[in-house]
Amino acid sequence: MAKLYAGTVGWGVLASDDLGESWDFAFRGLYTECRIWALSAHDQQAGVVWAGSDSGLLRQDAEGNAIHVPSPADGARIWSVAQSPKDPNTILIGTHPGALYRSDDGGDSFRQLPIDLVDSCPFIGKPRVTRIRFDPIDDDTIWVSVEIDAVHRSRDGGESWQKLDNGFRFPDIHDIAVVNDNGRKLLAATAVGLYSSNDDGESWNWHKLDSEWQYCRGIKPKADNRGVLFLCNGDGPPGSRGILWRSRDYGESWQDAKIGNANSTPWMVATHPADPNLIFCCTNLGQIFRSSDGGETWQKLPRELGEIRTLLWHP
Repeated sequence: MAKLYAGTVGWGVLASDDLGESWDFAFRGLYTECRIWALSAHDQQAGVVWAGSDSGLLRQDAEGNAIHVPSPADGARIWSVAQSPKDPNTILIGTHPGALYRSDDGGDSFRQLPIDLVDSCPFIGKPRVTRIRFDPIDDDTIWVSVEIDAVHRSRDGGESWQKLDNGFRFPDIHDIAVVNDNGRKLLAATAVGLYSSNDDGESWNWHKLDSEWQYCRGIKPKADNRGVLFLCNGDGPPGSRGILWRSRDYGESWQDAKIGNANSTPWMVATHPADPNLIFCCTNLGQIFRSSDGGETWQKLPRELGEIRTLLWHP
């Protein structure tokens, strides 16, 4: 059964099996005050969901039970979790303080990857790995966004890394999207706006949004058309106002998607190829908006969930 999952601050993981109309606790047995920063699921593992939390790495099994998965990241906040599209047993997790770990056996063991991050940074003290993306063109290439330490790239599955910061005014990177526009194009959502790269991240160009705020959080391609992207933009974290932008030309231009009155900065967009026109967007302070027509129109869902940090739709 398809489910929509919301990772919250203070309510653990909530799940809906009616497209967000009603909600119940997921990860049975998890203490509800747990803070969830990341969620991941794979089409080859029905019912299995991974969560990055303030108490380590968690897995919900096919029966709905929460299982703590021991890892070297225990004791750190796990801000990002990603599984290889080709193999669900290949799992990468990123933490705050900043570090990166890889498992090739479904979480039975992890090893730390040799990514070189700064020891300290302004505002948050230590850097945090905000997003991990497996490249859609080359299986061995992995992209990582770091708050506050730019974008990092590996071309060998994580065995070596290169920091890519040329062009960033301030390397506070919240999310990254990789699209195939007759070749690889990268888009990075940052605290000071949207950046793009057409040379594998070697240089970055700033794009001024037609918005009174440039703070960006999540960026996500539509599941069936990587020329269409959605970008979350608002007046800061958590913020009190915001806009969801939509691009139909690989990020060259952006239009207001008109989700309605956001109570805070839009934070994340969830999509899935099983129904590419079904799209969800959450705000930082708990609103969820749903579109059933690919982002043409939006409906605000009735329940607000406090503070949401991540959103996942998994058929």
